[in-house]
Amino acid sequence: MSLWKRISSHVDCEQRMAAYYEEKGLLELRLCLAPWIEDRIMSEQITPNTTDQLERVALKFNEDLQQKLLSTRTASDQALKFRVVELCALIQRISAVELYTHLRSGLQKELQLVTEKSVAATAGQSMPLNPYNMNNTPMVTGYMDPSELLAVSNSCNPPVVQGIGPIHNVQNPGIASPALGMVPPKVELYDVQHQIMQALNDFGNCANALKLLVQNYGYMLNSTSSPNAEAAYRSLIDEKAAIVLTMRRSFMYYETLHELVINELKNWRHQQAQAGNGAPFNEGSLDDIQRCFEMLETFIAHMLAAVKELMRVRLVTEEPELTHLLEQVQNAQKNLVCSAFIVDKQPPQVMKTNTRFAASVRWLIGSQLGIHNNPPTVECIIMSEIQSQRFVTRNTQMDNSSLSGQSSGEIQNASSTMEYQQNNHVFSASFRNMQLKKIKRAEKKGTESVMDEKFALFFYTTTTVNDFQIRVWTLSLPVVVIVHGNQEPQSWATITWDNAFAEIVRDPFMITDRVTWAQLSVALNIKFGSCTGRSLTIDNLDFLYEKLQREERSEYITWNQFCKEPMPDRSFTFWEWFFAIMKLTKDHMLGMWKAGCIMGFINKAKAQDDLLRSVYGIGTFLLRFSDSELGGVTIAYVNENGLVTMLAPWTARDFQVLNLADRIRDLDVLCWLHPSDRNASPVKRDVAFGEFYSKRQDPVTGYVKSTLHVHVCSNGDNGSTSGTPHHAQESMQLGNGDFGMADFDTITNFENF
Repeated sequence: MSLWKRISSHVDCEQRMAAYYEEKGLLELRLCLAPWIEDRIMSEQITPNTTDQLERVALKFNEDLQQKLLSTRTASDQALKFRVVELCALIQRISAVELYTHLRSGLQKELQLVTEKSVAATAGQSMPLNPYNMNNTPMVTGYMDPSELLAVSNSCNPPVVQGIGPIHNVQNPGIASPALGMVPPKVELYDVQHQIMQALNDFGNCANALKLLVQNYGYMLNSTSSPNAEAAYRSLIDEKAAIVLTMRRSFMYYETLHELVINELKNWRHQQAQAGNGAPFNEGSLDDIQRCFEMLETFIAHMLAAVKELMRVRLVTEEPELTHLLEQVQNAQKNLVCSAFIVDKQPPQVMKTNTRFAASVRWLIGSQLGIHNNPPTVECIIMSEIQSQRFVTRNTQMDNSSLSGQSSGEIQNASSTMEYQQNNHVFSASFRNMQLKKIKRAEKKGTESVMDEKFALFFYTTTTVNDFQIRVWTLSLPVVVIVHGNQEPQSWATITWDNAFAEIVRDPFMITDRVTWAQLSVALNIKFGSCTGRSLTIDNLDFLYEKLQREERSEYITWNQFCKEPMPDRSFTFWEWFFAIMKLTKDHMLGMWKAGCIMGFINKAKAQDDLLRSVYGIGTFLLRFSDSELGGVTIAYVNENGLVTMLAPWTARDFQVLNLADRIRDLDVLCWLHPSDRNASPVKRDVAFGEFYSKRQDPVTGYVKSTLHVHVCSNGDNGSTSGTPHHAQESMQLGNGDFGMADFDTITNFENF
């Protein structure tokens, strides 16, 4: 059901929103293209945070809207054609930005209205046993399906402004991007806890009425025949019917509250996946979610006891409605217990064989059911993607004795007994010393590689609750298994894509093969920022967008463009290039990158233009990542002729000999660092890099000191960006002695000495 249909089901909401859209004359457009408008705006996932971004997004939306309207004109319905012509004329009279922002803000208002109405919603089915098999389960009536929801900010997301979704803030790598699947709305957990407590108090009135009914029923059984016996019997039937009705309403309200808590758990799981890419993660919110689970368990336990007590009041032979209610409540309790079993500490998502790792699972029911008095043992196996799909989609009955045979590998130390911590009510099992010894791989098809193959750790256990046995299980986030370090980059491509764009509810481990650049840019920014300590600038992201484009430009980026196809005129993929730069920055340039000394992702033409525009002229330089060599950084500077010279790239191998800051210190042609912030001014070289220079040690007594220096070798031209890059080579100098010296200028591999 579309968002607008939900709005129109409430007269007051429909009137309010109709008045809002009519302010700009957009009501007809909202009604005519309701599903398309929602899908188009919701899929963007971000709110532009600069005027330029807003104009670009609005113009693109306006263009797509016109194409949509023009395609609708081909319909045979003449009335519809007339409406389309009017709408086309309408959008020509209003600016693209005004049209876009009004529609986007309207969707935010609709979301808020429907969310407010959802709290009082009733009816629905009990939740499934595990988040992985929720796909085909009906949701609570009146509450929004996750696929129809917009991403709303949470405790570690930025505020929502002027639209839907978090702000696209390239200066803050901590901003998490929603997955391609929509995120359930964020609610305040203390509000949910208050609602559960209020429901428990209200249910107390029902319990009092039940107590009175049981007393009257006892009086009736013990009393002798009286002229009022028939009337008393009818009165008891009416009282019991009223209590049954109240219980059913209480149960439906419980289902709504349960849905709210489950959605919060989904939000937490989504943040956990985002944290795998480096986004900030408030793990502590799980304690508040557990508190909700514990309160729900108290609620459903009281309800179960009340239903059983009510069934003892036998006034008629058969009571199918009450029997059905008992089954619903029992299943609800079982589902609550099962859905509370989660992986709270994920294993490493790129897992190397014969390497120790840790993970833990947590049961969010605490001590409510007394399971902690006889704690069960949790077992762990590793499942392939196909095995996980088969288990989840077919709802395979879990048999502990046969599960070990379904493992796709051999894990040592794969069992752990749950422990209950009295001080914080955490009931968990920790696997501190696991090790994957062997892995069974599926047969590869086409261009598939072992780095594309996903597995998951499957945790399971069995316990007894209220005299019936419950088997619970949960899956970890997907992992890629490697045996060599050189498989790591491509494996991280698989994991990064999955963490960023997987839907919260899915069949393991289905993932889209294309996303918008807006979505991918946020994911890349989070990944790079978390790894290096400083996020990317808008100019950096624009350059990355250009690197991902092919002959036919598109707002969508495919999986193949991301990490399978070589970039134009290159022998490596975009991800190989991006990952190598990320590793180089982290290993050899971290401090300088965090300090803003490195421009980074910028193309040659723009670097040349920026330098030539600099007011300081000769000696102004910047550092950019090489786009022709994996894991390389190069220096562009204005030479004595006022032209731009590009030095040949340096890589990690070079920095093992002499670090970047010391190389810059050796080059007297470098005077002013061009700022990475477009609003800042150039900085003197030694001011920018001084803190990163190595302290030169005094020679040991009796020895002559030798040092390694870098200088620029002239190619005989005046320097340009179109010719062969100039080379900065190392040379060795000796001091305080009359020792002869070889021609070290021709030697480049000093690592061998």
